[in-house]
Amino acid sequence: MTIIERLDADLARTGMTVGRHPMAHVRQEMDRLGITRADRLDKIRNNIWVKIAGCVIARQRPGSAKGFMFMSLEDETGLMNAIVTPDFFDKNRLVLLESRFLIVEGPLQNVDGVINIKAQKVASLPLSTMVATVSHDFH
Repeated sequence: MTIIERLDADLARTGMTVGRHPMAHVRQEMDRLGITRADRLDKIRNNIWVKIAGCVIARQRPGSAKGFMFMSLEDETGLMNAIVTPDFFDKNRLVLLESRFLIVEGPLQNVDGVINIKAQKVASLPLSTMVATVSHDFH
């Protein structure tokens, strides 16, 4: 089995892996694409455009949020949060809801140490078709 096949088998059967995080296997490619790791976001100034990528671990769209969706993504270094406006959600619904791994681009918001990315571009990562992960959506 290849590394990805082993990772996929672990995740499909147990929901976790004892090996490296799926994003660690594509880190060189992510670095080449200018993707910022979770552990580096706190060093970036407010309103700077960034690209993040990771496994979607949660999607929330509370009724009190006026159509906004909040996503948590995970890479091998930590968690990242993205905010999705209602208009952006409507235009990108399929990618946002169906993709297991995402690239999200937009301005970084760092207010009182709380870091979010305001999603303005989104794309599915090819890794998402190979690795069986499940996010916790709309709980």
